[in-house]
Amino acid sequence: MQVTPFCLRVRHFTPYSMSDSNTTDFTNPSTFILLGIPGLEVAHVWISIPFSAMYAVAILGNFTILFIVRIDPSLHGPMYYFLCMLAVSDLVLSTSILPKTLSIFWFNSREIDFRDCLTQMYFIHCFLTVESGIFVAMALDRYVAICDPLRHFTILTNPVVAKIGLAVVLRGCVFVLPTPFLARRWMYCRTSIIPHTYCEHIAVVKLACNDTRVSSYYGLSVVFFVTGLDILFIAVSYTQILRAIFSLPTKDTRLKTLGTCSSHLCVILAFYIPGLFSFLTQRFGHNVPLHFHVLMANMYLLVPPMLNPIIYGVRTRQIRDRLLRLFSHKRT
Repeated sequence: MQVTPFCLRVRHFTPYSMSDSNTTDFTNPSTFILLGIPGLEVAHVWISIPFSAMYAVAILGNFTILFIVRIDPSLHGPMYYFLCMLAVSDLVLSTSILPKTLSIFWFNSREIDFRDCLTQMYFIHCFLTVESGIFVAMALDRYVAICDPLRHFTILTNPVVAKIGLAVVLRGCVFVLPTPFLARRWMYCRTSIIPHTYCEHIAVVKLACNDTRVSSYYGLSVVFFVTGLDILFIAVSYTQILRAIFSLPTKDTRLKTLGTCSSHLCVILAFYIPGLFSFLTQRFGHNVPLHFHVLMANMYLLVPPMLNPIIYGVRTRQIRDRLLRLFSHKRT
């Protein structure tokens, strides 16, 4: 999709898109203009209602997970430490986009500083990579817990869990770090208008007028070699886990053991399936309406942070029981 024809279409509702500063040559614009959801401007206020609700559930749910794990010593184990890392990552991801998105919807505050835009882009893609790494760590935890249960707590000790968490964060920070530096070197001579609710990498790439193949190839390599390897490792882990489960002697034992993995499988599917769909539509869905692209990109960053604490709260007995005890204690 060419950005310039789109700009011509949106001038009737974006008065500052008529200014010369958005169409003349410049290297680094002082600000970008986020349009929100193109084609659905009249519905921005209504769209903000489910967005706000999802964000509120994500904030409340993930902070609840962190609080419960902190106050209950019986939950101080590898699985719950990784769950806390996931909760922090979800909080960062949802908070990286939604405050600015709501300011667009409610106050028509469309401008974003160039450096703020690059910072937002970095945090989004950094913590998407971090979250993918956390799922790998959680798959490793389930593999050790089911395939070698007697050595689970001797293999995944607290120092080992801390090192895995640090490695996951450093991997995300390092692999995504070139992205904003490459974006900072581009020449922006088309427009400063981003047809999106946040500074998504591909949307920013389309504004550059010089050769951005290095950045595009690097982004694709991160997706395929980092996220792709994560998915491969998770698939291999769960293949071994399922083999171990189905070799158990009784049906009740198999179902009980499989239930310990169900929460993790649900959050993995909630993360990777929308992400894959959003990636494919952005890269290859040239006939897909632009507002659908933007909505899917927002759902990808809002739905998993909302669902993850719900899934773990409902399907994990220890968390559910602790939460029920907490509420029953407050009532008495």
